[in-house]
Amino acid sequence: MILVFKHFFYKNYVGLSLWPFIILKHDGLKEDIVLINHEKIHLKQQQELLIVFFYILYISEWLIRTAVYLDSYKAYQNISFEREAYSNEKNLNYTSERKPFSFIKYLSQ
Repeated sequence: MILVFKHFFYKNYVGLSLWPFIILKHDGLKEDIVLINHEKIHLKQQQELLIVFFYILYISEWLIRTAVYLDSYKAYQNISFEREAYSNEKNLNYTSERKPFSFIKYLSQ
């Protein structure tokens, strides 16, 4: 289910997935198939980690990478979940082809 909340986002962020929703900054983004696919990849990640473990791992990885890079945005870009989603967002078949726990191979890259 896609929801739109324009006041929900910080700076340049335009979308996020909070199981079972995709939340977008404005209505026109519903037409951005690459963004929607990116968020659907996150929904798959959340589902396979029983939702709560996804958020625990996501926040933990972000905190560790922020300490390593001393840059919260660079840390965000290098979270394994984000790397997987960005690497595959243009492959519109990815969510159906994706193997479980595929984000793991992006941990060390």
